[in-house]
Amino acid sequence: MRTVIFRCLAVLVMICPAPAQALSIADLSNKDAVEGLKAALDKGTQVAVQRLGAENGFLGNDKLKIPLPDSLKRVESALHLAGMGKQADELVLRMNRAAEAAVPEAKALFVGAIKQMSVQDAKGILSGGNDAATQYFKRTTSAPLEQKFMPIVRKSMAKVNLAEIYDQYAGKAVQLGLISKDDAQLESYVTRKGLEGLFVVVAEEEAKIRANPVQESYKILQKVFGAIKL
Repeated sequence: MRTVIFRCLAVLVMICPAPAQALSIADLSNKDAVEGLKAALDKGTQVAVQRLGAENGFLGNDKLKIPLPDSLKRVESALHLAGMGKQADELVLRMNRAAEAAVPEAKALFVGAIKQMSVQDAKGILSGGNDAATQYFKRTTSAPLEQKFMPIVRKSMAKVNLAEIYDQYAGKAVQLGLISKDDAQLESYVTRKGLEGLFVVVAEEEAKIRANPVQESYKILQKVFGAIKL
């Protein structure tokens, strides 16, 4: 009888091997770390560009919609009373359309930043906070993104008469200390707000992937981010 029992146990061991040990961040190879991060960043940036680069990507999102600068909000009601309400609404529309048109320029720069990422950068980001990769993007792409965004925004703003009037008013207001230099030109203001919105969405996507890596289709993400959660 004992012989039969031992044989049964032996069969069970063969067909039901012990569960593999869970990976830790230290167990991941350099290749895994870099590939996992690239997959996450690729997914996050694609979603961000698709969402914000579409019509109403900014305008249709209450959280990301670019409003009139604070300095112009003060006279918004006066503009409506003066019969310029339609122009004020057109200005808001054009500001958001300009940001939507500029966002696709971010894709190539994000890809370039991923390619230049070192192994140390990758592992540091993987073990960092929920927006560590987004912060890396900010450090490495903000300046070139601004250069890419500005001409597109400028071209869109040139179609709105009220934008030129605002710039003239704002230039004098800066000299008097009434508004900040950041809001002195609408193209600069829209570019800044557009970049802020872009990084907000990238950060949201990064946090989602970190929180639920098993739900992602990328096997490498399941392996890498699953290890980090342990």
